[in-house]
Amino acid sequence: MSEHRPSDQPGEYDEFDEIVDAATDRDPDLAVIEAGSRTLRAQSGPAQNDGVPARPEDPEVDKALRAVEQELASRWGETKLDPSVVRIKGLMDVLGDPQRTYPSIHITGTNGKTSTARMIEALLGAFDLRTGRYTSPHVQSITERISLDGAPISAERFIETYEDTKPYIEMVDGSQEYRLSFFEVLTGMAYAAFADAPVDVAVVEVGMGGTWDATNVIDASVAVVMPIDLDHTDRLGSTPGEIAVEKAGIIKPGATVILAQQPVDAAQVMLKKAVDVDATVARAGMEFGVVAREIAVGGQQLTLRGLGGEYEQIFLPLYGAHQAQNASVALAAVEAFFGIGAQHARRLDMDTVRKAFASVSSPGRLEVVRRSPTVVLDAAHNPAGARAAADAVTESFGFSRLIGVVGSSDGKDVRGVLEALEPICTEVVVTQNSSFRAMGADALAAVAVEVFGDDRVQVEPRLDDALEAAITLAEEESEFAGAGVLVTGSVITVGEARLLLRRR
Repeated sequence: MSEHRPSDQPGEYDEFDEIVDAATDRDPDLAVIEAGSRTLRAQSGPAQNDGVPARPEDPEVDKALRAVEQELASRWGETKLDPSVVRIKGLMDVLGDPQRTYPSIHITGTNGKTSTARMIEALLGAFDLRTGRYTSPHVQSITERISLDGAPISAERFIETYEDTKPYIEMVDGSQEYRLSFFEVLTGMAYAAFADAPVDVAVVEVGMGGTWDATNVIDASVAVVMPIDLDHTDRLGSTPGEIAVEKAGIIKPGATVILAQQPVDAAQVMLKKAVDVDATVARAGMEFGVVAREIAVGGQQLTLRGLGGEYEQIFLPLYGAHQAQNASVALAAVEAFFGIGAQHARRLDMDTVRKAFASVSSPGRLEVVRRSPTVVLDAAHNPAGARAAADAVTESFGFSRLIGVVGSSDGKDVRGVLEALEPICTEVVVTQNSSFRAMGADALAAVAVEVFGDDRVQVEPRLDDALEAAITLAEEESEFAGAGVLVTGSVITVGEARLLLRRR
């Protein structure tokens, strides 16, 4: 491994002061299953606020928020699961079933859930609907997980929601074998906050899987299934088809299923579930999809095929073919929510759709946080996500020299991630974030050396040192004027890097 250490640099490196705590092609030959399903096919039309809050400025509010965070952290973490919705159903019952006071759109899949949720939220908001959005994990602040009208709830409202629900949480804790988990409590808080607002529609991302996920106490009229790939294989299954069985649990009787491009075995599972519960299906590449896309300054220009026709000249300020696919899924989901393709066949208002997509942001997803050299953050944490990021970086940035900064979590397919990055990265700096789940830098380096070779790997256990080292490597040879840095491997790594780089 390289022994290169960056020299101290004045000025711009003062900002590294401390680490803050914190699409597979479809097989169209699925006739046996598809013959029994109702296919959603419209009859018309041809075939920057970034939403990442800082810590509260008021010391008392910040202290109260930290107290809530500490109480939540004392519960089972998000990666410790009990395959049951008994506890969350108990909490919903004593809260008066707030999740039944508004319609919802439920999103599962392996990659693209949060970006798609943000696009759906933007589209619904543009049509004057009050939205609630629940996503996970957060990039920097826990309050990001619960959003109203496109913005995270304030720290004050988050604290108030927790205090309001706490007596009910404790009531359920006392009646169950295990206390409610961290994720279950947050889910209950989100559903209660949405009812209290009140919202016109909730956009809800599953935490993990589907059937036993705490979010699955809603009866969503639209179920969105993003591309399924291998992740959390110790809990969900070892093949896309096995994983799809769990994720199909969000499909409710009579719902509309918006199905992104899937591996064949996963598609078969989803379509069979739709048949079993008499759900309507719309499939990417068939009933909707991306007609055309062009690279544009700051993003891409799209033509999307929706359930009601084509939508042209859509500017999406996000990079990558995968984000274009996410946009087509989001559009179809909103059309389905409004009944397009079922009750009637028409397009949504074109100008409103354009305005909504142009307003979308997705922090930590191919997000540029610095120039000269360009630093890009991407929260890819599995091979499929890393491949999508690598393709998008190659297409949209054209770096002459790219330095990777990678920090991952234990239990992830880090070899698959590193193999996806190896063709585009000149060198890689391996590091670790502050999470107790972080994979040690030395362990990650051992895998990186096997993938990249000894002379292309540098180890910097501290994330601030890793960022400084990568920026120095990108700048060290004047001939590489187009050099860049890609920070990836974990949402936590990206969130902490984002704070260290003090994005404005």
